[in-house]
Amino acid sequence: MLTPRILKLHRQFLKLRSSRINKAALNFPKLLYWPPGALRTFLDVLRPAGIYTELLRGHCDGEYLSLPQSAALSPLATMKTQLETERAVVQKSASGPSMNPIVSSDGVPLGPTSAQQQGAAAAEGSQSVSRSLNFNQSEIAFYQKLESGIQRVQTYEDQRLQLKALQTMPVRQLQEEAAETLTQLKEVDDTKSGDNGKSLDIKDCLVLALLKWFKNSFFRWMDAPSCRQCGGKTSFHGNDAPTPEDLRFEGNRVEKYRCDVCGEFTRFVRYNDPGKLLETREGRCGEWANCFTLCCRALGFEARYVLDWTDHVWTEVYSDSQERWVHCDPCENACDKPLLYELGWGKKLTYVIAFSIDDVEDVTWRYSANFEETLKRRTECRESWLVNTLYNLDKQKWSAMPEAKQNVRLKRKIAELVELITPKKADGQNLSGRTTGSMAWRLARGEIGGGADSPPQQYIFNPTPEEITQQRFHVSYSCAKNEYTRNSDLMKKTKGFQTLVHEFSNIFRKEEHDWKMVYLARTEKTDKGEISWKFDFKESGLVIDSAELRLDTATYHTGRVIWTVCNEDTCFLLTGGPSLQNVLALVGVSSFTLTATLTGGEGDIAWQHTQLFRQSLDDAACPFEVKLKLSAKKPSN
Repeated sequence: MLTPRILKLHRQFLKLRSSRINKAALNFPKLLYWPPGALRTFLDVLRPAGIYTELLRGHCDGEYLSLPQSAALSPLATMKTQLETERAVVQKSASGPSMNPIVSSDGVPLGPTSAQQQGAAAAEGSQSVSRSLNFNQSEIAFYQKLESGIQRVQTYEDQRLQLKALQTMPVRQLQEEAAETLTQLKEVDDTKSGDNGKSLDIKDCLVLALLKWFKNSFFRWMDAPSCRQCGGKTSFHGNDAPTPEDLRFEGNRVEKYRCDVCGEFTRFVRYNDPGKLLETREGRCGEWANCFTLCCRALGFEARYVLDWTDHVWTEVYSDSQERWVHCDPCENACDKPLLYELGWGKKLTYVIAFSIDDVEDVTWRYSANFEETLKRRTECRESWLVNTLYNLDKQKWSAMPEAKQNVRLKRKIAELVELITPKKADGQNLSGRTTGSMAWRLARGEIGGGADSPPQQYIFNPTPEEITQQRFHVSYSCAKNEYTRNSDLMKKTKGFQTLVHEFSNIFRKEEHDWKMVYLARTEKTDKGEISWKFDFKESGLVIDSAELRLDTATYHTGRVIWTVCNEDTCFLLTGGPSLQNVLALVGVSSFTLTATLTGGEGDIAWQHTQLFRQSLDDAACPFEVKLKLSAKKPSN
């Protein structure tokens, strides 16, 4: 809520690095609700060095709150001007019309001079009335959307609905998957894992498991329903009146579709009841976020329903380990990628409001890297009106909280405000907008692409006692499941393509949810990617008697995938393909390294023109396979 005040204008540079804490601080409640003792709590939170951004790297000696010498002053200058402007407007409206100009503490006019006022009064009269009427109408509509969001999140607290969600979700399976992911994360250096060295915990991994299950196994995207009569394709044919049964589950809007084949009509009810959505399991982003947020609350997560005024909806989940709200979009199986919409989709965001049982927040600035342009598009209401409205809505919620909970919420609110006013930095890959904390999330999602931010792998396949006894080695990888199977060692499973590689650079696993395909590819905006697996049987005294390899690849345009095998003495090339191929050159060898090099392609999606192990998401086959028969090494003469 503070950000619009800070970012609206960029005025003169002010040489001010410390501010006395005095009665001016009492004006802060206009921008943020502070329970009794909150200002002291605010200072207590700010005091430890190195907590949050440049602002929080300052210090407080009890009388002054100071910034470090390296801190930029323009945000504070803008905030100062905005606060003075708002205070002056309030004072002017309280005292009635005046011809005296309003000035800041520096003598800078904050409004028109008397001459300007007199000359413009007549012209502005009708225009201001028109603007006021327009704002009144749009602000009424805005407030209705806020009320709707508040009512929606209250539904998620229904214990019967939460129980229904728990009975619908495969909770044990999700918990086991989360535990596996956490085990993999423990292999990462803790200092790189989360925000400022805070490692992700089991709850973070559970959120990722829930997102994946919800996207891939539970909910279905609905563009147009299939014909209920013949199963053919349908086309939109207007809206239909809701029935009493539709209205029972908040199906206020009903779309009607006509079959392109038989002409039969099929209805698509846009249910708003999350309990009903647990049964229908289909819809668009509104239905997805509605049902997913209920599932989050049922699992005990603090969750927000996030409404984007430019027609999208998603969820935020509070991460205890990272001490912040984390973006979660079930439609995209996306976590901690808040800049996905602005930088990834090219959306022109205006207002993004988050609703939970405890608060209503303007979180637009978490999802934008271009504050000034976003602010220019915010024309549906006055910023002062929005601040006051959200403040009053929050005040109602805070007044019902116990003091201990108020203190927790206050510290979170301060941390969130600092996060929101911090400019975001991102590229095509790091859509988190954060310079720290993204690596572990990306690793947990299976998206780490190797390189400088990746943990070293250096995994080597050595034969197990079982494989030595059987004199056989067989490992396969399913890209659909993102899982290795050690067929020759009691079918042992290992999750994550990166877990058993020897080395990799600029490689990540890509899921195409629209085409329902998955593959390994080069990281976007890179010219070359490499991945290798190493096999070593020397210590067992065994050598390869026969070798079969399956190396399925897909290339497009000028993309190239080169497979190389290197043993102790030499290297040679292989041709990839979907079938097992005999590799006679490996006979008699006790160790070798298999490497794939991805290059070429055209245009902005050149990275997508070289693919390893491409398959459909429901394919049970394994496009990567190494089958070896082993034998005792013959003594040399």
